[in-house]
Amino acid sequence: MTRVDFYVLKTGAEQQRAVFACRLAEKAHRHGLGIHIHTSGPAATANLDKLLWTFRDGSFLPHLPVDEASEADPDGITKIHVGHGDSSGPTDGLLINIGEDVPLFFSRFDRVAEIVGTDSSERERARERFRFYRDRGYTLNTHKL
Repeated sequence: MTRVDFYVLKTGAEQQRAVFACRLAEKAHRHGLGIHIHTSGPAATANLDKLLWTFRDGSFLPHLPVDEASEADPDGITKIHVGHGDSSGPTDGLLINIGEDVPLFFSRFDRVAEIVGTDSSERERARERFRFYRDRGYTLNTHKL
């Protein structure tokens, strides 16, 4: 069954959530996991696409937008995908969710990381996602950062 972790940031809004998602992806990538980062829409996907190259000095996380993955990387070598739609691409290790809702495909992943910012509306949406997973019997862990 999918393990779900909520990472509650002490400070920050959308951009800090995106930076934390990059840091988490970097760590998971070092462990050889396939990663999908789910965003809230096209603008957030484009922002994260750029941020994965620049979130810290010396960072280099090879990645592709989900909608380009099958054409640009038919052999599935690239293990990090970014998207906002109903497809997660070929990866199934770690889903990092910085979107507003639970992606429909979440259960095909071994782990889900929900990143929670400090904005009150974001906290409320995170509570709804927490209830969604809890009501379906998923193992939940909360990490306050």
